[in-house]
Amino acid sequence: MSSFSVTILGSNSALPTSDRYPTAQILRVSERFFLIDCGEGTQMQLRKNKINFSKIHHIFLSHLHGDHVFGLMGLISTFGLLGRNKKLTIHAHPDLKTLLKPHLDYFCEDLPFAIEFNDLTYDSSKVIYEDKKVTVESFPLSHRIPTCGFLFKEKEKEPNIRKEAIFKFNLGIADIVSIKNGNPYFDEDGREVNQKELIIPAPKARSYAFCSDTKYFRKIIPVIQGVDLLYHEATFLHELKSLAKSSSHTTAHQAATIAKDAAVGKLLIGHFSSRYFDLTPLKEEASAVFENVELALDNNEYFID
Repeated sequence: MSSFSVTILGSNSALPTSDRYPTAQILRVSERFFLIDCGEGTQMQLRKNKINFSKIHHIFLSHLHGDHVFGLMGLISTFGLLGRNKKLTIHAHPDLKTLLKPHLDYFCEDLPFAIEFNDLTYDSSKVIYEDKKVTVESFPLSHRIPTCGFLFKEKEKEPNIRKEAIFKFNLGIADIVSIKNGNPYFDEDGREVNQKELIIPAPKARSYAFCSDTKYFRKIIPVIQGVDLLYHEATFLHELKSLAKSSSHTTAHQAATIAKDAAVGKLLIGHFSSRYFDLTPLKEEASAVFENVELALDNNEYFID
């Protein structure tokens, strides 16, 4: 089964610290490498984690606050210096084109690759990328400016035919296609063959949801229901819930409540306030509500089975 994992390039909110960079992640799914947000220092973290720049073809930006985009211009410039020639697609707020154009014209007028901008919308969920193996859906969050979350889902795979069944029942191509489509198969004596004799069930399609930045926003629950791994911002401890509300952020307790009510497999909390040197209390607070919690730590890779 192909790898499905998220590598945390940055987990801090607002600004970089000596040991935590601002938000950026690499999601690896079905041999695709998706960059989610691009805070300051992203390209340094990509190098540190030995991630091949040339494999990144899509960048998803949740919103246009600096701690989520200040690494973008430098990364684009580096792509050019490395001789990239494949198109780069950036999924972001429509304002990004206006903001980037003067910088690109001044610093990168001879880029050897095309940049395509896919404008996000913020009033409803929408599929913004799809290929034969993966779909990516954006959905509204609730922050001080227009902000999207992203839901990455593998497409359902077909079951595999058991090799021994092919020889035992002398299955032809038409039989195999029919069986994979869920139709019953009858042997030469007219007996319906148990599906367990014929197929190896396909592995479960996996999913990942990214939710940062947002206040406590229960409208996302139907969208992220049952995802295998949920990344949700947990900027503050719950004792600062008033500050979280006024700044349109979330507490660890609130993030865990979302995870519990959405019945997700695992919760990954991040976007930590710089006031927290020790992140243990944030994990403990979330774990009191939802058992399966991990901290999103810079340079850690989290696998989805």
